[in-house]
Amino acid sequence: MAKKESSLVVPDEVVMNKIYVVRNQKVMLDRDLAELYGVKSIRLREQVKRNLMKFPIHFMFQLTEIEVEIMVSQNAIPSKSHLGGTFPYVFTEHGVLMLANVLKSERAIQVSIRIIELFVKLREMLLANVELRYEIEKIKKKLDNQDKNMEIVFRYLDELLEKKENVQSRTKIGYKMPKK
Repeated sequence: MAKKESSLVVPDEVVMNKIYVVRNQKVMLDRDLAELYGVKSIRLREQVKRNLMKFPIHFMFQLTEIEVEIMVSQNAIPSKSHLGGTFPYVFTEHGVLMLANVLKSERAIQVSIRIIELFVKLREMLLANVELRYEIEKIKKKLDNQDKNMEIVFRYLDELLEKKENVQSRTKIGYKMPKK
């Protein structure tokens, strides 16, 4: 049993390199998922088409020509034909989970669990970055306030120095001692 489980484990780096951001969503290509699940891309698409009711637009969508061009140019994908020759489908985190239910193989279930765990880990990293940004912004605001306060202090010091210079140039009033 342990030997079987270890053969199903997919390294995190392999899965992470197959997650892209399209339409502000983290997605995976049908071709990459088919490879991870150990099935042919055409079989994966067939199962999806047979179960379209299980894949609403926020689970899966097909890339447009412009999105394919962007993916090829920005993600080190050699060519459009490398994506399968057609406009590929991409699956969100929920779509990946639904694929495991549609494909029903043990490998698909194990790989889907691993992929979902990585999606969750990515979300946690993003939240940690947001919290870090928030803390940095708080520090910046404090520093800005300190800078403003320092400016005010220096302005007051300049005014006091000007007043002191003006005081020294005035003639003193009051009782004066005769000089001997």
